[in-house]
Parts: sequence; C-alpha cells; structure tokens
Amino acid sequence: MMNKTIFDYYFNECIKFINEPENFKKITEMKRLLSDIERVDTGTTEYEVIKETNLYRLLHYKSTKERAYKYPLLIVYALINKSYILDLQPNKSWVKNLLDQGINVYLLDWKSPGKFDKFTTIDDYVNLFIYECVELIKNIEHIDKVSLQGYCMGATMSLIYTTLHQKNVKNLITIAPVVDTEKDTTVIKNMAKHMDIDKVLSQYENFPYELLYSCYAALKPFKQGVSKYINLFQNLKDENFIQNFLRVEKWLYDTPPIAGETFRQWIKDIYQKNLFAKNKLVVGSSRINLSKIKVPLLNLVADQDHLVSPECSIPLNNLVSSTDTNLMRFSTGHVGLIASGYSQNVVLPKVGNWIKIH
Repeated sequence: MMNKTIFDYYFNECIKFINEPENFKKITEMKRLLSDIERVDTGTTEYEVIKETNLYRLLHYKSTKERAYKYPLLIVYALINKSYILDLQPNKSWVKNLLDQGINVYLLDWKSPGKFDKFTTIDDYVNLFIYECVELIKNIEHIDKVSLQGYCMGATMSLIYTTLHQKNVKNLITIAPVVDTEKDTTVIKNMAKHMDIDKVLSQYENFPYELLYSCYAALKPFKQGVSKYINLFQNLKDENFIQNFLRVEKWLYDTPPIAGETFRQWIKDIYQKNLFAKNKLVVGSSRINLSKIKVPLLNLVADQDHLVSPECSIPLNNLVSSTDTNLMRFSTGHVGLIASGYSQNVVLPKVGNWIKIH
C-alpha cells in the first residue's frame, strides 16, 4: 500500500507539473524541436566527393589555410553511426580544426549496406575499400604514403590495414581503438560476449540498426532516456545549447545497419575470442600480427569511455614494434574525445602538434 501511495503521489505531481502553463509551453516546444530534427545542419565543412560506391564515399575537404605538411591525412570512420560527428558544427568540428592547422584532410565516409551487401567482410573493408582510397589519394597528391587516422572500429580496421600495407602508411593515429577485448569492462563487451550472432543473422541480412541503437541506449538508460531531456527542458532559452543538443541527438539516432558477415567476425573473433590482440585474427588469407607495425603511432584514449574502455585500447602501444609510440589519455568520454569544446581546446592541439613533429 505504501508503494502505491508513493507512486500515486509522484504521478500526480508529474501531472501537475506538466499542466502548469509555462511547463506545458516548454514541453510543446521540445516536441517541436525534436520532431524537426532531420532539418538540423551537420557536416557543414566544404568538401568534394572523390569517389562514391554503394558502400562508401571518399571525401576531400577544402583547405582553410596553406597546407603545412607534405603527407595528407585519411580519416577512417567507424561502421557505427555516421561520420558527421567529426564535423558536427563549426566550433566543434574535428575536421575543420585539422584543416585550420594546415593539414590536408580526406575522410572515408561509410554508407549503409543494403540486403545484397550482407556478405561484405572485414577483408573487403580493409583490402578493397581502404586500399582503394589510399591508392587514389597517393595518385592525386603524387606521394608514396598517407597518414592514417581511425576512430573506434575504424581505428581497428586502420591497424589491420597497416599490418598488411605498411609501405603506404607514413604515420598512424588511433582514437579509442578496439584492441584487447579481454580487458574491456564495458556493457558493450558483456553484451557481445553473450551474443548469439549466428542466431541474430539467421533472421536478418545485416545487423539491424534497431538492435544496435537498443544496445547503446541500454548503456546509460537514465541519461539516454530521461536526463538529457531534462537538460534540454532547462536550457530552452540557450540557443547554442539547443543546436548542439539537436545535432548530437540526430547523430545518436542516425544508426545504420552493419554488413552481416563483417559484424559476425567482429563479434566472434574480436570480442568473443580476442583474436586481434592475440595476433591470431585472420582477414582474407592473412593472419594479422600487430607486431609487424613499425610506423610512428599515436594512440588516443578517453578515460571516461563507456563504449571502448581505456583498458581495451592502451595495450596497443605494447603490441606494435614501433620505436616511436605515444599514448595520450584524456579526461572525457568516447564522443567527447572528438566532438566537444574539450576536444577543440585540449585534444586537437596535441594531435596537431604530434602530426607537425612527424
């Protein structure tokens, strides 16, 4: 009876709160903003499309100042969500900041796989798509190497590419790479560990975006389901807050499917068997051995990362053979590392300086 009384009390208080004219007006405004979220601008830095296929676009960004470095930078994004998180808005754009530092930036922008792409593998992504883009850039820029920068899953694929095609890589920057999953302490790792991926993919061609988003929403249910909307409610007079909120919210829900065979190997071999960190992962006909990597390496880790725990990424520096390795740890989260004021003011100046030195 006491529990029912408490429930009734809070329920009635909520109804009273909503029915107050000023609060009702705010809630109506929130609904309007969220219903129109697709119109929110993202990815506003100017670029040209160098090549487009059914599964990727290679973008080349227009320089904002004189290029200061010989070797261009190819950013390899993850297969999860969309790459415009790297160009969220002008004052929180990873891409624009690098351009402003005189870096020549290309980006590998993955497109959503269709039902006929379900057999696309990690081997295809690395040895066909990334390989094609690197060769294109080399021909365009008349150089023999590019610098590679990968984010999350894209960092892992960049590492795989480098073990196989190191002669094409000048420097390697990894951002929150998935490496030693036995040391990963996140909810994502626990979900992957117990996932029957064969059963899931027997029902779908590709791993569906609905399931993927549900997985991420389950990581921080209060923050994703309640807390963030309370913050929006409290900041409806702050236009900067609103625009930033809507852009991130758009990105969170903009979750594409993942090619079935790629995700199958990702779950089984990398998360469940930890073959990547053990140098036993097979991609195509090649065994991937991280100790083959000798190029300069910069590894960026977020100490508050709830998607890829720092303990999963940090071992990379000891698994490669590079004599020039650097580990940078930052007091932020997975997205804050690349799309925040902290990223602009703290992370990117250090990244740019490392690129300058190398």
